[in-house]
Amino acid sequence: MSRPRILIIGAGFAGYQTARTLSKLARGKADITLLNPTDYFLYLPLLPQVSAGILEARRVTVSLSGTLPKVKLVLGEADGIDLDARTVHYTNPEGDEGTLGYDRLVLAAGSVNKLLPIPGIAEHAHGFRGLPEALYLRDHITRQVELAAASDDPEACTARCTFVVVGAGYTGTEVAAQGQMFTDQLVKDHPLRSGMRPRWLLLDVAKKVLPELDERLSRTADKVLRERGVDVRMGTSVKEATSEGVLLTDGEFVDTRTLVWCVGVRPDPLAESTGLTLERGRLLVEPTLQVPGRPEVFACGDAAAVPNLEDPGTYYPMTAQHAWRQGKTCAHNIAASFGQGDPRPYRHRDLGFVVDLGGVKAAANPLGIPLSGLPAGAVTRGYHLAAMPGNRIRVAADWLLDAVLPRQGVQLGLVRSWSVPLDTDSPELARMPGAPEKSKSGKNGNGGNGSGTHDKNAKNGSGKTS
Repeated sequence: MSRPRILIIGAGFAGYQTARTLSKLARGKADITLLNPTDYFLYLPLLPQVSAGILEARRVTVSLSGTLPKVKLVLGEADGIDLDARTVHYTNPEGDEGTLGYDRLVLAAGSVNKLLPIPGIAEHAHGFRGLPEALYLRDHITRQVELAAASDDPEACTARCTFVVVGAGYTGTEVAAQGQMFTDQLVKDHPLRSGMRPRWLLLDVAKKVLPELDERLSRTADKVLRERGVDVRMGTSVKEATSEGVLLTDGEFVDTRTLVWCVGVRPDPLAESTGLTLERGRLLVEPTLQVPGRPEVFACGDAAAVPNLEDPGTYYPMTAQHAWRQGKTCAHNIAASFGQGDPRPYRHRDLGFVVDLGGVKAAANPLGIPLSGLPAGAVTRGYHLAAMPGNRIRVAADWLLDAVLPRQGVQLGLVRSWSVPLDTDSPELARMPGAPEKSKSGKNGNGGNGSGTHDKNAKNGSGKTS
């Protein structure tokens, strides 16, 4: 009897954990293949520290081949699934096409930037879902401060040193908090005109910062941001974006050259292309993470709408915490489908949240205990070190060096603005010159599309949870 073929699409929190757990359960008795555009797992919660110059980019990446030795890695993007033939069509980084067969399929393609029909957003804003976007933002911030310092035009200087972040969820809050500290350090080497200081604005239509969290954590984050100098504006968003700045919903026009889009995420369009039943763009699955009517197909993470058994009629949110734990459940249920153990439904209650606000500042509520200041900072960084599947010593070393040495305020210019568009199905990859954006919707063997509606959950998929 041939060994079962298990194909996992995506190496985010859900896909990586599925592959890691399954490789241990299978004990070499199954062929496990992981299809992913990059050769690394990205630890998204620390991405704001990359854009702020605290961590080097490779610190938040974990080698797939190095940590998943019993899993075959295939570099490429899935662009079509034939459910009847049990095959997946993909394109590798050099444009070559291929097909992979499977006996069990795990769709863990994750999510991409959430878009809203606001004039100018797609052209002038940049998201924060992948490493290229973080590297671009780090260079862009440095460049704006350097250009402002050399400018004799006070209006141009002000515009270049004004940074607008839309979305006060986990990621937007951390980007603004870390960004204000980063630009304050940059101006020490590149002094601005007398009396000027970099200005960061954090906008959200919600009534409070971190609207999904406990009121005490929200107040803590809001206080830290305002004390640091961030202009926090709740109940306000962008009405229109131009090359010269943004028009806010309250009527004010803000001159700026930087618009960071952190309003949330939407499921990867690959889920829509399957023609299966969707729930706000996510594949509707059973509590065992299997697709109804397709027991050989599993889905987890941001691509899946998993029923919340603790609150019937609702679905678990798109956060890293749930994706990580769903991956483990998915692996156990795949093993059970081959007779190894019994299937189990996914159940999980939040153990708390952590939000890193830069320096020794953080907001956290491990096991429901609200913390702020140094204790919260220690818990937050301790959690991240424990949660990362690799690079712990390197990350800790970068944190130590950042505490005692000034950050390097240089721009490498390796990622350009046009290579990280907001409207992309592949935020993990920088667009190459002349390469068209690939659509993940045209090669489904079953035909038909789902509703494809955007998830309206405002939580950014970085999911800082403990």
